[in-house]
Parts: sequence; C-alpha cells; structure tokens
Amino acid sequence: MPGSPAPLPFPTRARVHRNLGPAPLIEQAVRRGEGLLSKDGALVVETGRHTGRSAKDKFIVRDEVTEEAVWWGRSNQPMDPAHFAQLKADFLAALAEREELFVQDLFGGAEPAYRLPVQVVTELAWHALFIRTLLVRPTAADLAHFTPDYRIINLPSFRADPRRHGCHSDTVIAVSFRERLILIGGTKYAGEMKKAVFGVLNFLLPERGVMPMHCSANMGPRRDTAVFFGLSGTGKTTLSADSRRTLIGDDEHGWSDTAVFNFEGGCYAKVIRLSPEAEPEIHATTRRFGTILENVVIDPLTREIDLDDARITENTRGSYPLDFIPNSAPDAMGPPARHLVMLAADAFGILPPIARLTPEQAMYHFLSGYTARVAGTELGVTEPEATFSTCFGAPFMPRHPTVYGNLLRDRIARGRVDCWLVNTGWTGGPYGVGRRMPIQVTRALLHAALEGALADVPYRRDPFFGFQVPIAVPGVDPALLDPRATWPDPAAYDRQAARLVGMFVENFAEFAHRVEADVLRAAPRAA
Repeated sequence: MPGSPAPLPFPTRARVHRNLGPAPLIEQAVRRGEGLLSKDGALVVETGRHTGRSAKDKFIVRDEVTEEAVWWGRSNQPMDPAHFAQLKADFLAALAEREELFVQDLFGGAEPAYRLPVQVVTELAWHALFIRTLLVRPTAADLAHFTPDYRIINLPSFRADPRRHGCHSDTVIAVSFRERLILIGGTKYAGEMKKAVFGVLNFLLPERGVMPMHCSANMGPRRDTAVFFGLSGTGKTTLSADSRRTLIGDDEHGWSDTAVFNFEGGCYAKVIRLSPEAEPEIHATTRRFGTILENVVIDPLTREIDLDDARITENTRGSYPLDFIPNSAPDAMGPPARHLVMLAADAFGILPPIARLTPEQAMYHFLSGYTARVAGTELGVTEPEATFSTCFGAPFMPRHPTVYGNLLRDRIARGRVDCWLVNTGWTGGPYGVGRRMPIQVTRALLHAALEGALADVPYRRDPFFGFQVPIAVPGVDPALLDPRATWPDPAAYDRQAARLVGMFVENFAEFAHRVEADVLRAAPRAA
C-alpha cells in the first residue's frame, strides 16, 4: 500500500519504512531479531521488563489546554511544559540517530465523523505491526490525503532522566494535548500506544457529545447492540467473541447518537491458559500468520507455543485483526446500545453471577468501577487484588468521571437500555478459597439476559447491594445464583459482604457531592 506523501516533521538519517503491511513488517521483525515465527505462523515477541502498562510513568502536560479540563490526580499526573519541551528535544535527537524507523498512518475510530488521524513512529517493526493491527487502517484513497491530527513517537530504547524530564523513572509516557504529541520511551509493552490513542479520544469526544468507553461490544441477530464494561482480565474480549452474536470490538468504543463504533481495527486478548473449547474463536487466532503473541513461551527449535506457561508473565497477549474473528462486523459498528453489561472479577466472592440494575444503580456502579486487578496487567501486580477504577478505566479517562457518567446516564435513558452486573470472579469464597466462576455459566447467563429469557423469571433483592438477582435461570445450577449459599460459612459471607459495602461507600465519597440524590440512594448498605 502506498504511503502518505507528507514529509516527516523531524530530521532523521534513518531509512523510513512507511505504511508497510503485515508480511513485510513480519519479515523485518524476524530479520532484525525482534521475534520468532511460531510453527503455525504467529510472530512471537518478548517485551522485556515491562510486561504490562506502566501506569505510574504516564503524564499529561499541564498547560492552558488541560489546566481546567483534566481530572488531575493519581491517574492523571501533571508534567510541566518545560520538562516536556526538554523530553521532546531529546526524543527528536534520538530519532535523528536511528538507522531505521517504521511509520504508520492510521485512524483512531471506525466512525468517519469522529475518527482521529494518528501517525505512529516506532523503532521496532513489530510495534508498527501491532499498532497497524490495533488501529483502523486507511484506504489508499485516505492515505493520498492523510494529515495526522496527533503523532506518537515510540522509542523503547530511550531512557528518560527524572531530573531532566520531570518523570519518575527511565520509562515515560507523556501526552501534550496542545502539541498533539505523545512520547513513549523506555518500554517495549506495545499496549501503551493503543491506550495513548484511547486517552486522546476520551479527552476529545465528550465535547462532541460522544460517550467514549473502555468496553467490548457485540450485537445479536436483531441488531441489538450490547456493550461490556470491564477492566483487563474481567472477560471483555472473551465474552464479546460469541458465536451467537456479531463482534463489533473487544476493548474501546464510542457511543454516539447513531452508533456504537469501535475505536480500533483489531483485538488485544489475554491468551494465558486460553482454551480451544471455551474460547475457540480467540484460540484460533494464536495459530494464524498476522497475529502477534507477546511474552508467550515458545520452543526455539520446534517453534511450538505453550499458552499455559506463565514463566514470563500472566499477562501474555495476542493482537490480531478484527476480521480474524469469523463473525465480526465488517465496518466495526452497530446501532446504539440496547444492553449494558458491567463485568467485575470480584475477588471477595460476594457479588452474584448476574444481577439486574436500575439506571441509578448502573450510574453508581459505573462511577465505582469495582473489580480485581489481575496478575500481570500492571507492573508490580502479582495476584488479584480488589480495586475501584472509576468508569472501568480511570487510567485512561482525562476528564472528571462525572463527565462520562452523565453521558452514560443520558444514553441509558434515551435508549431505554437494559443494565446488568456480571461477576466473572470468584464463587464459594474469596480468592484463594473459592473458585473462578465457570465461563460456561457466565455465557449461559449472558445469553439469557441478552435474548430476553430473564424478563419473566423470579428475582430476589440482594440485601447488601439492593439489585435484583434471578432465582432461577434455565440451564444454570440455582445454587450458583446465590453467592451466600455457595460459602461453607454463611456468617463469614455476611462479614465479608459488609466489608465490601464499606469499601464501596468509602470509595464513592469523592463523587457524593457531584451526583444526584437518586444515584446516592442506589449505594449498597450493610444488611
């Protein structure tokens, strides 16, 4: 495919490989020793010391554009403009010395009215393939007139200096909305690039009335779109790749007046212990040319991969084009959502496997964003631990959570959306005592909810959380529907539930003065 004629806006002596497709990029990656081809054709690479996102090393430049618009705090750390200027100068100096560079001109967003032109400059061929896979690929006609709105420069070999650049370590991810520039250095974890684009869209789209979401999405035969909110490890990718429904996308979407549209052109799935029986569509992608497998163990002689081996990390990943999933939407779009599902990997074993929410409860749980961070998704997380990540994606949300919450509430009301909370975490006790919810049970419950089979079943009111829990669902063991009954000691369940309620209430205190009274009344209460 021909590249964009526009020149690069920085000096370099490098040989520039522009808009190469998968085959030549894989050839380059193998030639340069960046990875190995598995016996089935996937490119297998390692990301070194960074096997997940470096959340503590991400910064937003604090200037006249962001001062009042950004929700500053733990997730959105400020960087002084002077430090960013020095960082940019040092990045450009490093670029000038590179022998080879790889450039991709791409779009963030499948909906033409809202897509973001992004140019990505990398020093690794497999990084260029990754971002080409994960973002939306322009047509030849698009490329002939391509002008980027934002640019990413990704140099894993760059080492930041905290004193010189105003960061915390030799790794840095810095975003300037004024200069429309993202600088990524000191990490080979490819997910930083896609999340940087997601963060930019999360900043820009609310001003245009579009709800940006950290969610997967699919639609049924009646074109009834469902969105699945959840952090990494909660099952967004797995549950949206469903043979009975058409996949729109697995991770990042926008919800406009007319559509739910994918921000991406590919998927980025966890593949540790991937099962060909439970997850056949995703498992099949690990055996295809064009897929990148990150930190998957491979035999260097036979080139056999072992998806069960976690010696490098629990956060093994596969990235592949959306059309590798057989029943994916060709345009990566669907109608406005009819169903909303919030996924929580509950490490305490308290939440039921499925519950029906009122719009007010949906708003409360969206702002709470309760789940468990799963081993490997962030540096330093070695086992699941309870966490609250507002909007199910606080690290990627530059604006105040209520901006996104109010957009969501408006969408729910206008579309008369059915809302559900699904626990993909533990049952029969907390992590270490109970067991993970069987995926077959979760799929059966989701099918029942999305196909209307839960409309007329009997419900009970959860004494702690107040939402409605089905008492009986065809094809599901009734004992699983009541988490208290799965615990050997019901009194221990009550104590743990009261503790979790306290965590919810404490976490929500920062939003209490910015939400309406009916949302506050949706809060859980100790029984």
